Amino acid sequence: MVLPGVHPAELEPFALFLFCGILPWTWFSSSLLEASNVLIAGGNLIRKVLFPAEVLPIVTVLAGLVHFCFGLPILAAFLLYYGVPLVPGDLLWFPLVVLVQLVLTLGLALLLSALAVHFRDIRDLLANLLTLWFFATPIIYALSQAPAPVRRYLNLNPFTHLAVSYQEVLFRPGPFAEWPRLLGLGGAALAVFVLGYFVFDRLRDTLAEEV
Repeated sequence: MVLPGVHPAELEPFALFLFCGILPWTWFSSSLLEASNVLIAGGNLIRKVLFPAEVLPIVTVLAGLVHFCFGLPILAAFLLYYGVPLVPGDLLWFPLVVLVQLVLTLGLALLLSALAVHFRDIRDLLANLLTLWFFATPIIYALSQAPAPVRRYLNLNPFTHLAVSYQEVLFRPGPFAEWPRLLGLGGAALAVFVLGYFVFDRLRDTLAEEV
């Protein structure tokens, strides 16, 4: 079972395992939800000719990053409390994991913020989608717990590789085995960012009229 009543030994301490996934997911999901409404809420600013509208979704994501950083000392306290051994070589990957998440989140935020101005139902749909996305990400369970056929689909989820990367760097001792998928996701995140900015730039002239 993916959600057992008793967690396997590999997920203990479970509170720490859960926190390693919840912390980055909160940054990701809250940034996308806020970005989907940020241009509509900031309509007065967008109508000003010299104001660059892309600043609003970008600031939303960066604010989420700040909150994420504020949560890191709490995570460090959990690590110390449970006596989890950290591998210095693995910790060197941590900034890259954060950077990949930042680029991916920025690209999606730019894309969603521009589209939500024209399609107002996106925010409501996004809230439901993020709920499904959460359960399709190995945050409250380990990827290894999912049946092999399901695991193939979970691997198509970009946040799966971010969640597993955080877990391997912060929770599981041993070599960081997720690095090939993380680097591949980094390339995909860059493509999403370029696409998001392209769509945002194409819709820029219509934003002031729609808000």
